[in-house]
Amino acid sequence: MTPAVALDVDAIRWSASPEARLGRPLLLAMHGRVSGEQRLVAASAAWPEDYVIAHLRAPWPEDDRWSWFAADNERGDPRPEDAIASADAVLGWLATLPPPPLVGAGGFSQGGAMALELLRRDPDRVAFAVNLGGFSVRGDRERDAELRERRPPVFWGRGGMDDVIRPSAIDRTTAWLDAHATTTARLYPRLRHTVSRREAEDAGAFLRERLGGGADERD
Repeated sequence: MTPAVALDVDAIRWSASPEARLGRPLLLAMHGRVSGEQRLVAASAAWPEDYVIAHLRAPWPEDDRWSWFAADNERGDPRPEDAIASADAVLGWLATLPPPPLVGAGGFSQGGAMALELLRRDPDRVAFAVNLGGFSVRGDRERDAELRERRPPVFWGRGGMDDVIRPSAIDRTTAWLDAHATTTARLYPRLRHTVSRREAEDAGAFLRERLGGGADERD
């Protein structure tokens, strides 16, 4: 049985002071495996300043850093129960905040998987996802059928030379997004397992469209 996990709220890196957060859209930014809350700070410079960004630290310790799933999970194919535990930790913390007018989730690699997991766990609170070099976690979720009808917006960027995320994880993610989301997909042919400036800017354009209430067409 997967143990309950919790966020270290003192480790959250905010883009705005407490006074400047009220009444503004909130974007949850989540790093990849064996990393930390600073991982997406540089990429977020290309994202709209309208958002308050909360850079979260994952709850699972690994090699003196942090991951969103326990270290014994297979790369690109974590146990669904670990993903659910981490998502519920984020949602539990989110419930303690004054409700923002809009909440989105974004992340790199494992963090991208978490962005989709948060959308699947609570699409009423998490309106969209930004998946940078990530994947979807296997298995069905209670609200997946609802997402087939709602088809929330998702940005999915990935590198054509990414040798970290397995083809099976890419295939699984493609199938899930085709069935459940309105997807803006971008493939960067020369990009490895990282976030490029172009990808960050494309994600920024997607985030800007969310502020306007529009939805992207499927690519």
